[in-house]
Amino acid sequence: MWFPLRLKFFLFATLLAVAPLAIVGQNLERLSRDELKSAANEDLTTVAAQLQGQFDTTYQGRWLSPLMVIRNGIDSDDLDVPQKVSLLTLGLQELPDVVSMQLAVAGSNLPIMATDQAFSQRLEDAGLDPVQVLTVSSDLITNIAETGQFGRPLISRLEETGNWIATLALPLNTKIAGRQVTLTARIELSSLSRLVQQHPFAQRGDITVIDQAGRTVLGPDPELILEREIVQSALPLIVAGARANALQTYTRPDGTDVLGAYAFPDWFPWAVITELTEESAYAVVNAITRQILIIGSIGFALASVGALIFARRLTGPILRIGEAVEKVGTGDFAARVTNVKSRDELGQLSTRVNRMIAELGERLELMKFVSHGTMSAIQSSGEGMERGGVRKKVSVIFTDIRGYTEFSERVAPEVVIEALNEYFEAQNKIVVQHEGDVDKFIGDALVAVFEGENMERRAICCSVQIIDAMQALLEKFPDYNLHVGIGVASGEVVMGAMGAASRMDYTVLGSTVNLSARLCSKADPGQVLIDRATREAGEGLDDVVFETLDPIPLKGYADPVPNFAALSAQRAAAE
Repeated sequence: MWFPLRLKFFLFATLLAVAPLAIVGQNLERLSRDELKSAANEDLTTVAAQLQGQFDTTYQGRWLSPLMVIRNGIDSDDLDVPQKVSLLTLGLQELPDVVSMQLAVAGSNLPIMATDQAFSQRLEDAGLDPVQVLTVSSDLITNIAETGQFGRPLISRLEETGNWIATLALPLNTKIAGRQVTLTARIELSSLSRLVQQHPFAQRGDITVIDQAGRTVLGPDPELILEREIVQSALPLIVAGARANALQTYTRPDGTDVLGAYAFPDWFPWAVITELTEESAYAVVNAITRQILIIGSIGFALASVGALIFARRLTGPILRIGEAVEKVGTGDFAARVTNVKSRDELGQLSTRVNRMIAELGERLELMKFVSHGTMSAIQSSGEGMERGGVRKKVSVIFTDIRGYTEFSERVAPEVVIEALNEYFEAQNKIVVQHEGDVDKFIGDALVAVFEGENMERRAICCSVQIIDAMQALLEKFPDYNLHVGIGVASGEVVMGAMGAASRMDYTVLGSTVNLSARLCSKADPGQVLIDRATREAGEGLDDVVFETLDPIPLKGYADPVPNFAALSAQRAAAE
């Protein structure tokens, strides 16, 4: 799968910009959560313990101790009955939240009782009889005495008014008519409810007071909340009378994660539960996380834009270099890397690529001036060409244009060049078709070398095909009146680099080359002369007809040299 470099760099740059922020943010969040959880747990236990202490202090210091003083005064032998009743009435006026006090005589249904007028009026407004509601029955007193609950409150709720009432009983030593006398008081617990409601913690968390049945107390509407794990944990301790304060983390049925703590007042059969949702506990962390996300998003956006711009500036030159190289691959050596002005490695690379393309173009042009044999020798030379040669068996053909001198004198030089190019182009194509290599052009002559298997037969076929092609050019350009004579010889030559150290020519030398040239010089226009070795190797060619000629004297040879004429079978049939 292709994955663009620009996209890779963009992703890497943005990751590099965002990853450290994400790691720092994550560690900061984790540390902050641990610290806040520790602080929240400490806050929860502190609030629960505070309310536990306030409940106990309120009950004992505000109600129980003053009532015991009143009881002791009533129990004194120094006071007569009217004084004791006055003390009862006075005590009711001075004690806050106490809504009734009575002296109950065992076996009597007529208690001595004092009630708070304001509370009594509230009961009357609700359609209740204050005396009946506030009177502590003898059965309840008997039950308190049997269970040893003197001095401990019994909690109940008036359904009609929603008030929570604590009933307190204290026995007297004084007897009336030989019967046991008990001081009882009804205490309205709205002050405890206000302690809960007005506590600062209630603004950010939940404070719940429950009884041994798992119901909420002190609130307007009692609610059974047994489904909460923390309530289930606290209930056995309320029933057992244990007082082990504890912390707990749990999840409510609605899926809310909560931190909780509970404590147990000494004077009430309750548990004070303080709860704080993790969302509230970690509000600061959440705010920090939001800030980190906001800053991270802004940073990510800026990093992305910067990375994108930088990626374009970085990969743009690379893409332009790729486009230029691709054009060069198709043969367009005029292509160049443009619009790269950066003074860095990419700028230097662009300059080097342009220089390389220019040099490749020059080399390609230079390749047109050397033979394929020369290029092969250069490519196989390794570290560089050295002067010298090797013996090889080859077939060499020489072609020479007849009538060239007269032609060059009567036409313009431009026409001469155009004609030579036309003739050499046709000859070169035929040489290449027969797997030969044009060694060089010498004026109006061409030298080609054939190597390898069937080299003689390929050289013969090439030569006769050139003669036919030249005849076609003569028909095309009759005014030129140009013909070609060809000489072909086969044998050993010396092939290699020859010349000066700074200017060499890769060519073939030897008697075979000389023989080919001599035969070419003796060939008539439109004639191919071949030597004996070539003739013998060409035996059996179907498309070529051979004619044995008289030996001819050649320069450099003592005896006349046997030679043969070769022409295409089609031309031979036409003649």
